[in-house]
Amino acid sequence: MSKKLKFFLGISYLLILLIFLYFIFSQIEFNRLNDFLYYKEIQINVEKFIGRSLYFNIIIFFLFSIIWVSLLGFGSPLLIISGILFGKWIGTLVSVVSISLGALLLYTFASFFFKELVYEKVNKKFNHYIILFKKNEFYYFFIYRFVGGLGIPFFLQNILPVIFDMKKINYFFSSLLGFIPGFFIFNTIGSGLNDYVKQSENFSIFKLILTKDIYFPIILFLIIIVVSAIIKKKIFYEKR
Repeated sequence: MSKKLKFFLGISYLLILLIFLYFIFSQIEFNRLNDFLYYKEIQINVEKFIGRSLYFNIIIFFLFSIIWVSLLGFGSPLLIISGILFGKWIGTLVSVVSISLGALLLYTFASFFFKELVYEKVNKKFNHYIILFKKNEFYYFFIYRFVGGLGIPFFLQNILPVIFDMKKINYFFSSLLGFIPGFFIFNTIGSGLNDYVKQSENFSIFKLILTKDIYFPIILFLIIIVVSAIIKKKIFYEKR
């Protein structure tokens, strides 16, 4: 494929991304973000809308998540939203599979169009991790996903394996399995937020934190941070 065609497709990709983001954020009433009644209205309307056709809405959200992640979108907002819309169990299942597929599409796209650019920008900075990944790409990339990508931005996590030509099947399944613990926690928080908004008449950060569906996943999240720190030290740092 010629450089001109690659450039054209790359520019088209970025243009689609900007249009997509504009459409999403144009739906938000930013002047009402500090109004608790605004969130109650949203919660009621969303619950009614989802309840009319649950399976259809799951499919729409599933496809939306794939597109969002493939267009360099953040993962965390999707996890909270999926928990709000579908609860912690269904939300986790939908988000884990869809985001894994979206990440795979982004990885495939980056491998095809931007391999040289990715290699140039991140090869030296992440050379140590690349050496580990090459030893056992499935195992180390699974750990990498499990510990949250070592603090690397989500979109960059998704394209980093471009450097060592990771097999797509290993990329997908190591991501799928590695995502589950963290994604479950965020979906549980989203589900807890939805229940809190539904049951409360006004907002109280103190009451919110003391809600079981909020403080319990936060405790789990802190445990994962500690476990992740140990794993990072034992696997990624001590082998330098």
